[in-house]
Amino acid sequence: MKTSDRLKIIISGPVNSGKTTFIGTLSDIDPVTTDVQPSDEVARVKKSTTVAMDYGMVRIGEGVVVDLYGTPGQTRFSFMCDILMEGALGLILLVNNTEEAPVERLRDYLQLFQKHRESVPLCVGVTHMDRAGYGTLAEYRRMVANEGWNSPVFSVDARSEQDANILLTALMGCLDPTLIVHHITEYASRYAELR
Repeated sequence: MKTSDRLKIIISGPVNSGKTTFIGTLSDIDPVTTDVQPSDEVARVKKSTTVAMDYGMVRIGEGVVVDLYGTPGQTRFSFMCDILMEGALGLILLVNNTEEAPVERLRDYLQLFQKHRESVPLCVGVTHMDRAGYGTLAEYRRMVANEGWNSPVFSVDARSEQDANILLTALMGCLDPTLIVHHITEYASRYAELR
């Protein structure tokens, strides 16, 4: 890799799944957001929602940057997913276990990104597993497998730097080794310093 390499990772999922928080937790810079006050049913669960994208970045080695792009969660903005996926090396899907029918919502997002299944590695993070919810990790893993993805599924707290780093590290481990092998050690040592 050249000293100025950038790795593009997409963070997607339904409204209120923790995408903006996840990016803010990981980012080495103040994240750029496009949050606005919702004017539809989203207003019942959130005071603001992403309408274009969120952006953050993580430095993982000398001259290597992971660019984190968060998609909007509202289905009417799903066209942004295709735009943001251009050139992406990996995808993280987040789903909120306390929202109604979260396993089915995960299926909707797996299908939305289906055309990228063979070319872009995926990791799934289920948020709010510590609260009474609708799904189990086994159910999420079955859904991922049933939709043809061979991807890890984790319980994560989007506010936890440790959880966010575990999910990102797992995704990086799924990337093409020729793209990332030189930098996993540096990133893992950085993560180890958090413990």
